Amino acid sequence: MTGPLRGTTIIELAGLGPAPFAGMMLADMGADVIRVERPGPNLRAPLDPLARNRRSIACDLKRPEAREIVWRLVTTADGLIEGFRPGVTERMGLGPDDCLERNPRLAYGRMTGWGQDGPLARAAGHDLNYLALTGVLHMIGEQGRKPVPPLNLVADFGGGGMLLAFGMVCAILNARSGGKGQVVDAAMVDGVNALAALFHGLRAQGLLSEGPGESFLGGAAHWYDTYETSDGRYVSIASIEPQFYAELIEKAGLDPGRFGPHGFRGRLDDDVRANWAELKAELAAVIRTKTRDEWCEIMEGTDVCFAPVLTLGEAPGHPHNVARHTFTDVGGNVQPAPAPRFGATGADSPRPGVAPGTHSREILRGLGYSTAEIDALIESGAVSAAA
Repeated sequence: MTGPLRGTTIIELAGLGPAPFAGMMLADMGADVIRVERPGPNLRAPLDPLARNRRSIACDLKRPEAREIVWRLVTTADGLIEGFRPGVTERMGLGPDDCLERNPRLAYGRMTGWGQDGPLARAAGHDLNYLALTGVLHMIGEQGRKPVPPLNLVADFGGGGMLLAFGMVCAILNARSGGKGQVVDAAMVDGVNALAALFHGLRAQGLLSEGPGESFLGGAAHWYDTYETSDGRYVSIASIEPQFYAELIEKAGLDPGRFGPHGFRGRLDDDVRANWAELKAELAAVIRTKTRDEWCEIMEGTDVCFAPVLTLGEAPGHPHNVARHTFTDVGGNVQPAPAPRFGATGADSPRPGVAPGTHSREILRGLGYSTAEIDALIESGAVSAAA
């Protein structure tokens, strides 16, 4: 592998969602991420971006011989990531104390929803719940209606997996500069709270209405919303700054007097806010006079802060995404390309995910197991090797 994390080894105790996403982020950047998976088929692995770029060994971790394999892997690894509920890896004999005893410089990454402690630590939860507890969900939705789920991007992946990947790199850098190994407690509720820093600042300044769809960033303002076009498609408009708002008025052919003032603070005044709904209806009527592509001809590439609302199927074909190689082909399937990008350290083209145990023999040989020992482990069922 190439990439800025080449030479870094991460053990991933395979799970669901945000922990594999962290593994993908690290592997995309060149880390050798070894997935320790349950024996058995995983037919979706080649199609799943969250499984790409990994080597895989399949172990029955209920067996002591399998746990010994993980301990050997840990001895020379830079990090380990797991996404189980608090206490699960401890019961397996693979908790942080067990692993840090074998490798005192290990970064032990733990991905949970509520964190490792607190009254809810051992309760089940999902993305929506973590958004709810931080006050973020209360702001998302249409005005006068209930809060709505914004898919599961915010807590699971932005506030979860990406936070874990960041935490792992921090802990590994600290260990390499002379520090000790440590636990990285990456909680989705903490990550969502960090992502909401801007809104806490706006609230402190008196610039935030907290109800669903009431804030200017939540769809209340006519200059920050999506609009239906004459062909039943949608465009997004985000003309926050005065110069961008002025360009929206000009490109849409709106009355500058009717849609004033142009200054950002002036548009937030209470007497102006009272007209937002009317102005939005007028702007919506204008946008409905043309197709999505016609508005693209007028506004795309300008300072209106405009983009068409594309489907997942349309997005890979957009000229900007094509030019930047935002999407990539992985085993004949369209997937997001590795991000971020580095000026001097490129990243390999992603490799498709593999069946559990595809690299079992290879990994065991690298740990010093003999052919006879490997055959015995596979015959006993402690390890599975995919064909």
